[in-house]
Amino acid sequence: MNVTDPLADLQGLLTAPGIGATPCATAAGVESCLALPAAHWGLLAELAADAGLRHAGLWADALDEERLRVQALFAAADGYLLAQTEVTGAPPELASHTPLFPGVDRLERHAQDLLGVRFLGHPRGAVRWTRHQAWPETAHPLRPDFPLAGDHPGRTPADGDYPIVRLQGNGVCEVPVGPVHAGVIAPGHFRFQVMGEDVLRLEERLGYVHKGIEKHAVGRDAAGLVRLAARVAADSTVAHAWAACQALERACDTEVPARALYLRALLAERERVANHLGDIGGICNDVGFGFGQSQCALLRERWQRDNASHFGHRLLMDTLVPGGVVRDLDPAAPERLIQANGELRRVLRRLFDILDDHPPLNDRLLTTGILAQGTARALGCTGYVAKASGIDHDLRHHVPYAPYDRLRLETAVVEHEGDVAARMRVRMREIHASLGLIEQLLAALPEGAIAAPLTPRPEASGLGLVEGWRGESVALVRLDVAGRVARYFPRDPSWFNWLALEHLILGNIVPDFPVCNKSVNGSYSGVDL
Repeated sequence: MNVTDPLADLQGLLTAPGIGATPCATAAGVESCLALPAAHWGLLAELAADAGLRHAGLWADALDEERLRVQALFAAADGYLLAQTEVTGAPPELASHTPLFPGVDRLERHAQDLLGVRFLGHPRGAVRWTRHQAWPETAHPLRPDFPLAGDHPGRTPADGDYPIVRLQGNGVCEVPVGPVHAGVIAPGHFRFQVMGEDVLRLEERLGYVHKGIEKHAVGRDAAGLVRLAARVAADSTVAHAWAACQALERACDTEVPARALYLRALLAERERVANHLGDIGGICNDVGFGFGQSQCALLRERWQRDNASHFGHRLLMDTLVPGGVVRDLDPAAPERLIQANGELRRVLRRLFDILDDHPPLNDRLLTTGILAQGTARALGCTGYVAKASGIDHDLRHHVPYAPYDRLRLETAVVEHEGDVAARMRVRMREIHASLGLIEQLLAALPEGAIAAPLTPRPEASGLGLVEGWRGESVALVRLDVAGRVARYFPRDPSWFNWLALEHLILGNIVPDFPVCNKSVNGSYSGVDL
């Protein structure tokens, strides 16, 4: 039986005569890195698509006032390829990857808005994504000459002319939702085209909480960057902080103490449990099942109070630093945490049995919001959204990083129905898997230091890859000649998972949108950088 390695095959094709790709070492932490001429950027996407790779992200980096480096990350089952090219010109132009990888649609438009690179062949390349009206179309905030405070005088005009695609026909109506919502929720606009109550099309408009994260990162030291990364998305503070730490530590060739790695994993799994409990309760709430919501809210509250007691913060904010963690566990903590684990496990068995077999709940969740596996794969979805559609991929198992390379991880946390019920069941199973990991981590917690010094290396780059609770979280860090941050790009899983919502809602009715939305639970803040 012939076993092929798609990453090796693609690398072989790209380095063949006539294409001119050459190995590069500009991002520690990725197995393969290739630099290729801009003229072959479109061919790269064609070959990657033919090889069955997943597009895992795209970003641009202003090397100086003239040159832009554009990088794309491709994932196979057990590894990654980072490809890059450089462009100049006014404006700099590259072939778009969106026609072959629709999941990078908004990533390319984000790079276009903030850095000015134009992606030729993009189906909506002329439509801004991140800019809104906060700066002129000819200005690009991530260019070196753009001030951090911006240069737009006075009040920003309303964003009233975004070109929503409209369907025409007798009986087709348009339903706008947001950007201001009734609950305590970040702003996002959803425009439905409907026939009666049946959804024919949904288009999302995000970006209302753009914070300038990437610009704020420039010039920071390592510790300052990790504090910023922890605020990319508050519900994923451990995931983004760990990815940024990982990128810095790889760039600076820093070995993190084993105890610190175990504590980081403990924090990540606790973050996973808390958010999955919140989402399961939210799904119940959106279909009027108050019992499920109240039970999950109570369990999450107890869990987060333990976070505050043992780690100093309910949401685990600022618990990681470059080279390790901030706070150690006291000697009695492991036993108390294991006991709390056991109590939660016992309650969840009974609660999940009810949620899994409650006819009124099943009536609303089963067959609602189905995301086909082919669509999830084409969009590049990860995390519980992908797993509920039958895609078995988890960095902790398939591309393990320390300490997960030393742990037993349940790998079959996968469902195949692709509906809201499947996305809820994946969350349930992930909670049980995380409780098992927490017990392993506490039982085998090594002795030793909880941090190591990190010495910045001038002009080094690193890539961080972490399985956050939403899925694969990526961080790119490049340091300047003084060892300070020259470029930081955090790629939240929501860049891809938000697009899934536009697909899975089709054929459903408008009243099912809240529960479909909650079942995906994309992060507004994670993409509104």
